[in-house]
Amino acid sequence: MLLMIDNYDSFTYNLVQYFGELGEDVRTFRNDEITLEEINALKPDRICLSPGPCSPKEAGICVDLLQQFAGKLPILGVCLGHQAIGEAFGGKVIRAQQVMHGKTSPINHTGVGVFKDLPNPFTVIRYHSLAIERNSIPDCLEITAWTDDGEIMGVRHKDYDIEGVQFHPESILSEHGHALLRNFVQRAV
Repeated sequence: MLLMIDNYDSFTYNLVQYFGELGEDVRTFRNDEITLEEINALKPDRICLSPGPCSPKEAGICVDLLQQFAGKLPILGVCLGHQAIGEAFGGKVIRAQQVMHGKTSPINHTGVGVFKDLPNPFTVIRYHSLAIERNSIPDCLEITAWTDDGEIMGVRHKDYDIEGVQFHPESILSEHGHALLRNFVQRAV
């Protein structure tokens, strides 16, 4: 079972639909309507932290969840979920170089993790005004995707099965989003 943490965002249900199409049994809970103990009792196979408004500080249980389940379950963060990964492990979330709401960008990537076997570069849709600050990336995280102007579009934990993407793979305007999400669900648990 894939546990979806909904950060009060309409894109959450696009992710739920894509994961369902990939054969996942998805259970969805809002970020302030479930506890760490309840998550533990559900025994999910993997977790996805959805997009949402505001910053990781206003993302309910997300940062605590990352710290609690790091190394125990595969976790994917999308947009706000990606920013929560940065914050949970010591990075700073700051104002993005430019506000990107409903704008496409080509991204480059390392070809590892969720980016395995995806074309490089490819175009994604972005809806964010915050980003993980490049100079604050902690040693435990590596940058896996970026824009031409250096904005971080993907991170991966070096020791745990935790990855984040700043863009929206669940949007029809992002190329290869379904394949990226398939890469996440097809890894061994």
